[in-house]
Amino acid sequence: MDINQLINIIKIKINNNLSCENIEVLDKTFLHIKHKSHDKNKFHIQLKIKSLELKKKGRLESNKIIYKILDNEIKNEIHSIQVLID
Repeated sequence: MDINQLINIIKIKINNNLSCENIEVLDKTFLHIKHKSHDKNKFHIQLKIKSLELKKKGRLESNKIIYKILDNEIKNEIHSIQVLID
């Protein structure tokens, strides 16, 4: 899977499961290429989500919801994920 496919899947899954005003998915893999644990088949993702629904839940609960929605992608395509809720 390439990064563009992954970004599309992430946006679709989050939009289908949450009420969001905006979702921005950034590929931060380039920052980790020289790390010993770098796997060229997995990505480092930053999510910026504007969602009143998630903001009301708090950071920990919001992250749990996102991780549950993206469970398959985290297991197979994503090495690390950073979630920012606005």
